[in-house]
Amino acid sequence: MLARFHSGCLAVCCCLLPMGCHAKSPLGPPDPLASKFSHPQRVTIRGYDADAMEPFLSRDGKYLFFNNLNSPPANTDLYWAERVDDLTFQFKGEVGGVNTRALEGVPSMDRDGNFYFVSDRSYDSTASTIYSGRFASGSLTSVALTPGVSLKKPGIVNFDAEVGADGDILYFVESQFNRHGQPRSAKIIFALKRGNQFVRSPESGRILREVNSDTLVYAPATSASGLEIFFTRLDNDGPAIYAASRANVNDPFSTPGKIEAITGFAEGPTVSPDGKALYYHRKDGDHFAIYRVRRE
Repeated sequence: MLARFHSGCLAVCCCLLPMGCHAKSPLGPPDPLASKFSHPQRVTIRGYDADAMEPFLSRDGKYLFFNNLNSPPANTDLYWAERVDDLTFQFKGEVGGVNTRALEGVPSMDRDGNFYFVSDRSYDSTASTIYSGRFASGSLTSVALTPGVSLKKPGIVNFDAEVGADGDILYFVESQFNRHGQPRSAKIIFALKRGNQFVRSPESGRILREVNSDTLVYAPATSASGLEIFFTRLDNDGPAIYAASRANVNDPFSTPGKIEAITGFAEGPTVSPDGKALYYHRKDGDHFAIYRVRRE
């Protein structure tokens, strides 16, 4: 989750769930997909010992992208590491061509190197936050706002974007803030690529009906097939990671199930290329680290 925006008074913080807010009644039983994950293990990033949050595993599994702590006074930046094995990555440094004195976080990338991230660098003037560029050799080029995503309305914030493996669909969160800078709502929607821009899909409500709830829902991650979705939902006990599936890309996702194997303060899932593992960040004491669970 993009925990805070540094500009203006905007702040998304998972402790800000409105009192008395409960999830809507599901249409069916929880998806058994959630129960197939187990055995959480901490991931090692060699050469890096600071906070690691919002992981994204590239679609070929070679690279791990992430950001450091996403709350003040930290300057939130994007970093990358190269795979050694499933639980070990070698730190490569900052992602070049992207980091500024503003917040940059929540990385994702399609299989063709089209890279997406969230930044508040221009929110005060554009009311937009989702950027994209081309990734190669550790750096981004052609960085610009992603057209067709933002409503460009002050008080409405988009965050936690993830592009599908084929680059043709962009999932992201839309949140309405109140005048105190607190989120009144957060739901996942998606847009489809049309030419050189994205167009919000009128099917978002139907497809994601069971995924979204009356609580804050954020941090979507999808399998390469597009048939499985993982996300974070703010429950009464704090954030929890859920899973849902569908038989066809035109079908709505099933009633999500909570991944009970993931415990503690955990958010921001990302899926391995083979779909057999899920990576996420978890709070360990005063710091955030990346963990992995495996599918049985």
